[in-house]
Amino acid sequence: MVTGRALHFVFKIAERKLTAKFYREVLGMKVLRHEEFSEGCEAACNGPYANRWSKTMIGYGPEDTHFVVELTYNYGVSQYEAGNDFQGITIRSKEAIERAKKHNWPTKQEDGKCVLEAPGGYKYYIIDEPQPTDKDPVQKVSLSCSNLKRTIAYWKDILEMKLVEENAKTAILQYGDNQAKLEFKDIGTAVNHAKAYGRIAFAVPKAEQEGIRQKIKESNNKILTDLISLDTPGKATVTVIILADPDDHEICFVDEEGFRQLSVPDYPSEAILDRFIKKEEDKKL
Repeated sequence: MVTGRALHFVFKIAERKLTAKFYREVLGMKVLRHEEFSEGCEAACNGPYANRWSKTMIGYGPEDTHFVVELTYNYGVSQYEAGNDFQGITIRSKEAIERAKKHNWPTKQEDGKCVLEAPGGYKYYIIDEPQPTDKDPVQKVSLSCSNLKRTIAYWKDILEMKLVEENAKTAILQYGDNQAKLEFKDIGTAVNHAKAYGRIAFAVPKAEQEGIRQKIKESNNKILTDLISLDTPGKATVTVIILADPDDHEICFVDEEGFRQLSVPDYPSEAILDRFIKKEEDKKL
């Protein structure tokens, strides 16, 4: 049995200053930790790049209890081509709408919700209700799929997520009742990940990683990076396995024990991120 915990979604970003402004001043999130790496990740955490890169974890609260966003910045990469793979993240926060107006951030209406776009075109659907203080405001992550039945079979039968809602074109799944949900929308055509593709991450007890690995192998599905240990300078080492679903959405399963140590909030990281942003801005002058 897989006892997963939804952790974060990874975005590649090409511009850190405006991106940081959006997440902090418009969405109202806080930098939880910032980490710099001198070379590419063995599990392609920063994409197919062998260069210097950074990750910034940002969200409404500690990673132990909140679904957060991982902002991946590759030095020297100024643009990413967007595909049709990512649909959006839904957040309950009328306060974000108010902050968007205050900062003159463009808003749109779509399906009865306010839509805010992060730099790079990543959509956030904002439910116009007070932001909860006793639980995570992040409600769900929505992704595209080309065949809903096939997608459900993979995520429900192989990865053992609970199917909580299904209709002709959409399905919603989750691991736990108090976690961010995962929604798939059937777009009726091939899913194109282009260059800006992301990755969704879950934590599982280390003892369950091998079981996931065996199920993927037995079902002839894809393992992009087999079980591997990843180091973060000065922090805990974690074990991960990276998979791809039938539409090639990337999925990371990280060991729960190591990740809880790695993800302890490091709030001074906010100032560290600002220093790196300033350095980049100074180089442009």
